[in-house]
Amino acid sequence: MGKGYTIFSTVFLAIGGFLFGYDSGIITSTISLPHFIDYFDAPSATVTGGIVSAFQGGAILGTIWNMLFADKLGRKQTIFWGSVVSCIGCALQAGAVKMSMLIIGRFIAGAAIGMLTSTIPMYAAELAEAKHRGSLSGLLQWFLSWGFLVAQWLGYGCSFVDNHFQWRFPLAFQIVPGLILISGIWFLTESPRWLVEKDRFDEARQVLQRLRSDGTNDDEIDLEFREIRDVIAADRAAGNTSWKKIITKPSWRKRLILGCGVQAFGPLSGINVINYYGPQIYRILDIQNQTALMIIGISGALSIVYCTIGLLLLDRFGRIKPLIISACGLAAALVVNAAQAQHLDPSNRAQARSMVAMNFIFSLFYTPLGIISWVYPAEIFPVEVRALGNAITTFTNWTLNLIFAQFSPTALNHIGFRYFYVFFVFNVIALICYSLFYPETKGKTLEQMDELFGDQLIPHAMNDPEGAKIATEKDAVMVSHVENKEKA
Repeated sequence: MGKGYTIFSTVFLAIGGFLFGYDSGIITSTISLPHFIDYFDAPSATVTGGIVSAFQGGAILGTIWNMLFADKLGRKQTIFWGSVVSCIGCALQAGAVKMSMLIIGRFIAGAAIGMLTSTIPMYAAELAEAKHRGSLSGLLQWFLSWGFLVAQWLGYGCSFVDNHFQWRFPLAFQIVPGLILISGIWFLTESPRWLVEKDRFDEARQVLQRLRSDGTNDDEIDLEFREIRDVIAADRAAGNTSWKKIITKPSWRKRLILGCGVQAFGPLSGINVINYYGPQIYRILDIQNQTALMIIGISGALSIVYCTIGLLLLDRFGRIKPLIISACGLAAALVVNAAQAQHLDPSNRAQARSMVAMNFIFSLFYTPLGIISWVYPAEIFPVEVRALGNAITTFTNWTLNLIFAQFSPTALNHIGFRYFYVFFVFNVIALICYSLFYPETKGKTLEQMDELFGDQLIPHAMNDPEGAKIATEKDAVMVSHVENKEKA
């Protein structure tokens, strides 16, 4: 099995990204379709914001659930239950007869996405080798782009149907990826890091053998297993076992702040305003709804190309340089559109084309941030608080998503493209933060992250096998001495 099985596992897990992308993207076309508007009596901008933001509100609940229970359940069961919840929420949306039923369905589906998005990148990172970890844990964003693409073109296609199938079928289709995850998750192995943290050493060693069996000799597998085990043991010996340590221990608190920061800069970039409210933005440019949906679909297709290239380059160029380039490009695209809007003339088609092109450029430069915002938090936390840390960072993301989803329709109605100046400022702040505060994680194992944050307690077996062996022998002698003393 080996590397092929590892790749298969991470690709299968990333179906959760497709679910996320589709759930998020389908609402863009749904709320703009004539039969949807007629059925729900022309929802106001406030209600429209509520439909979109219910999803983010549910996701916040899902991340809170993960903070409390994900570490106890493990990675597989968390994904299973998240998929079950998703199917329930999506079924309610497809069968909605009242606005309240639709919003409740969106909220429940959002809770599932909160559970999945704070687990899948972390799970993939724990399965992957360090040299491929960025691209494999970043598959969530690649599949998310596919989800958006399918949602955009399915919504566009259904816009030509002249009945309620126009909006009910796209909402019902959300159930499919959830069912795939439910049926297939049990064929995957549990995370070896989580198994070691739960003192299930034999199982963890077997899982590593299964994940690394082709192309990696037994000695290297032994070293990786020892590194995982020794770092966890050293943290326990130092008393680093309480969830409170993520706040009280300075180096762990720094990791939390950086993880929350990179997750926050995703929604603060302005991406979700463009994704969720694309038709409303293009109406400002006097572009008709079907044409707007087609433009959004083309942008979605291009984003897959961008994301594919980004994943192929991520483990070569690292995390921080692409983030810096991303922030520069995002800020530039936004400020150009905001400046053009100062003299907006809807009859000037050349200007409209220019502003649409800026949105395409924005999508290009968002790609590195979109990928790395999932990868970076998934790899920087110690295993003792990895589930908690990822849940908190994802909570940050969804909280900001909720705020902008709720208030963006009103902002766009009142100030139009000038709203983009807000996100221009945030991207400049992101650029400064990436440059000054974020360490590069490329090529490090998950256990070697403690080198970057100044809290290494023991030599790492994959970097220093002899040093790790000596340290382990000293620990064994010390434990034996303490046990003999207690017996005496």
